[in-house]
Amino acid sequence: MRTALITGATSGIGKATAIALSKDYRLILCGRRKDKLQELEKQLESTTQVITLAFDVRDKTQVFEKINNLPNQWKNIDVLINNAGNAHGLANFQDAELQDLEDMIDINVKGLIYVSKAVLPFLIKSNDGHIINLSSIAGKQTYANAAVYCASKSAVESLSQGMRIDLLEYGIKVTNVAPGAVNTEFSLVRFKGDKEKADKVYQGFDPLIAQDIATAIFNALQQPKHVQIADITIYPRAQANASNIYRKQ
Repeated sequence: MRTALITGATSGIGKATAIALSKDYRLILCGRRKDKLQELEKQLESTTQVITLAFDVRDKTQVFEKINNLPNQWKNIDVLINNAGNAHGLANFQDAELQDLEDMIDINVKGLIYVSKAVLPFLIKSNDGHIINLSSIAGKQTYANAAVYCASKSAVESLSQGMRIDLLEYGIKVTNVAPGAVNTEFSLVRFKGDKEKADKVYQGFDPLIAQDIATAIFNALQQPKHVQIADITIYPRAQANASNIYRKQ
């Protein structure tokens, strides 16, 4: 059975992806919240083999220590899903809190780089590796009050393209997944726990849910060996681009 490592597995798209892959893959589930990882492990242990790693992708030392110290039987990693990422705040550049901006670069860009570098030696040994990077429509189209978030996701888009070039000789597929509006904890984190503000983001239309993205990821992984899906952009039907969503009155 192939092995997949998923970051940000404690909720949202990461959790839904773990569930979607559980019948076909052994899972290495990573996240900051140890209690949530243990809950998910218990939920899936009757379906597949699961191991959990609790670390913050921003912490380079933690990332490499946890991944390098995996038991030997778990080092045959075939799939890496770089899902961990967040938006912090929604404010124009001049008023945004510097810590929020730093957090988005540290998690969305540097964290993805750390995890990818740590896992890459195992993916190369696999001879059938696959990296899936979770970008966003924000990586393709910049919108107001999110300059650094959009910049961080644009970096993910560029990293996906560059990895695809550099890893070509190793037969490693690289798929970039760019969701539009998905109703997860994303907005709750962006608005720092303000549920009323978070809920308004999805009012008046049917947004995507985490399972929709998980299904797309699973389908990308199920392609024949010679087929590489390079880029997937997914909107809810009511969304036309990063800024235009039709909301019912």
